[in-house]
Amino acid sequence: MNGSRRITAFDVYERIADGLNMPDEVRVLFGLAPVRPLGVDHLGTAGQAELLATFPSQSNAVSDIQRAAATASMIEIVAVRGLGIVAMNDSLLRSVVSRGCPTVSAVLLDPNGEAAQRRAREVGESWGVFKSGIEFSVARLEELSTHTDVRVYFYDMLPTWRVLTLDDVQFVSAFGENHEGHTSRMYKIAESSHGALHRGFRRFTHELRNQAVRIV
Repeated sequence: MNGSRRITAFDVYERIADGLNMPDEVRVLFGLAPVRPLGVDHLGTAGQAELLATFPSQSNAVSDIQRAAATASMIEIVAVRGLGIVAMNDSLLRSVVSRGCPTVSAVLLDPNGEAAQRRAREVGESWGVFKSGIEFSVARLEELSTHTDVRVYFYDMLPTWRVLTLDDVQFVSAFGENHEGHTSRMYKIAESSHGALHRGFRRFTHELRNQAVRIV
């Protein structure tokens, strides 16, 4: 800013923009991609955006998620343990669900299945500790069933997608061999006439739930 140093590395501009929380219109002037680019579906149809926003991780999407959840009549969770989503008092959606969202569906990894053992090894945890985290989430979800329609299911498949569906809006991230879903990049997706992502993830979540075993 004082002219004593000339910045020539593009990644430095990116770090400065991120650190200053630079508005998207200013980022574009610097030749940087916006944090929340204009959503498009796969045909680019105006006014029917499918990909509404991208976030570096869940922590950057908290306000968007909680805003959507505040008016949602249906919350559907596809996760591994769900601890950071709804089980802890300060979890992402715990306070919203506690106020009485009409329907909450949580599809979690079967703690006694082979996939849970594989996932525990991936994240470097003992199976016993990993299993207890899922069981704790189930117990905490059962507490909410006294005033909310809570449905909990177990699936036995190595987890890949982590999906939060709030009515018609989805927040999607992925599980990797060395990271959890909440630390990966997250995508905010809405239904559109031609888009394939929302339709595909809706089909995935519905089929996973249909094949899962309901326990609550």
